[in-house]
Amino acid sequence: MAHRRLLSLSGKDPRRSRVFNRLVFSHCSRQLDTLTSLAMAAPFTGGASLDLNSVKAKPFTWIPDVIWLNIVQLGRQPAFKTLLDEVCTREAEWKVWFESEDPESAAFPCGYDAKLDPFSVLLMIRSWCPDRTLSQAKKFISASLGPRFVEGVLLDYEDLWWESDNRTPLICLLSTSGDPSMQVEILARKKDLEYSSVSMGQGQEVPARRMLTKMCRTGGWVMLQNLHLSLDFCFEVLEALSEENDIHESFRLWITTEMHPQFPISLLQLSIKFTNEPPQGIKASLKRTYAGLPDDILEYSNAPQWQPLLFGIAFLNTIVQERRKFGPLGWNIPYEFNQADFLASMKFLQKHLDDMDMKKGPCWRTIRFMLAEVMYGGRVTDDYDKRLLCTYMNEWFNEKILHHSFEFYSGYKLPLCNSLKHCLDGIKRIPDDDCPMVFGLHANADIT
Repeated sequence: MAHRRLLSLSGKDPRRSRVFNRLVFSHCSRQLDTLTSLAMAAPFTGGASLDLNSVKAKPFTWIPDVIWLNIVQLGRQPAFKTLLDEVCTREAEWKVWFESEDPESAAFPCGYDAKLDPFSVLLMIRSWCPDRTLSQAKKFISASLGPRFVEGVLLDYEDLWWESDNRTPLICLLSTSGDPSMQVEILARKKDLEYSSVSMGQGQEVPARRMLTKMCRTGGWVMLQNLHLSLDFCFEVLEALSEENDIHESFRLWITTEMHPQFPISLLQLSIKFTNEPPQGIKASLKRTYAGLPDDILEYSNAPQWQPLLFGIAFLNTIVQERRKFGPLGWNIPYEFNQADFLASMKFLQKHLDDMDMKKGPCWRTIRFMLAEVMYGGRVTDDYDKRLLCTYMNEWFNEKILHHSFEFYSGYKLPLCNSLKHCLDGIKRIPDDDCPMVFGLHANADIT
């Protein structure tokens, strides 16, 4: 039963995956008697159960009350039995460490680096720096279970295809940046299958009905986008899949829809359901962007500027979406940037490079204007947000991006590659954790 409860938390949601991994490791450690119940509860509860008036008095005013209660609770662990006394007697060391910009990466005072295992390090960071807990939990999971448990997992559409059959539709529940249309079309071309799509809405039932009838007979894939806008047509789809006597073996029906309370439950029960949540972090987002591109994408243009500028647009697309996690510090208004913006920018860039004079090179002013004012700027309504977007363009889209040593930020280097596989290998060398400075924000921005 415990195993089933843990597995039910995993799903396909990256927001739950780290909690799930921590629970899996805690459960396994309990089975091995390597963690006590008190140690297991510490990362989740801290000193929340303690009263400031009933514990040892706080020795210094620079320690917040909540942090002191966490420290008192932590001091009850065998590995930290001398912690309270050490904090009181060696104030200067602890204050310098506590006030450092990156305490989870700095050396612990009093020689704790040599004393603590990965889980104890997590307890220390959880107690002193609650805002850094998620970052440290990721390191703990990596050290305990392996790096693959903290890496973003890409949705494999080919696996979904093999799991389905000609009478089992595949329904994607749409989320931000989660439209699978391009990936499905690329897979269909890769498998030499006919592919047709229609965006549902008023008056689109006729072409959708014609397309379904044809593909059921001749084979191929049909994509019905935004089916929640034509709920009545869902029953026709259900009838065709259930009652049609002769459906071609290669026929597949792909559907995208937003969650809707009136969406037919019978169609959901018949289908394979999946969602494509946007990945968390620059590395994972770039990995998904490039994994969804055709294998010959670098051959779309013969211009030498194509590969670095394509990566520049992918990096820009990642940055503008990742800034949303900082709330009002990221954008004054939370804009719905998505993969369609990247695809439109990619097509513009390809056409611009194909039409340019090879001797003069790309017109940087045109590229910056189109990205900042049309492709991405077309969504932006706040003047300060537009100013930020223009700053990104001025910093990244110029002659410097064509140099082999160009970096968007320290550690975020432009990969040198001549194939999609080499690009993905270069993305793997990007840091796993993104500091706020990558986005042009203060180091403390992630506290909010």
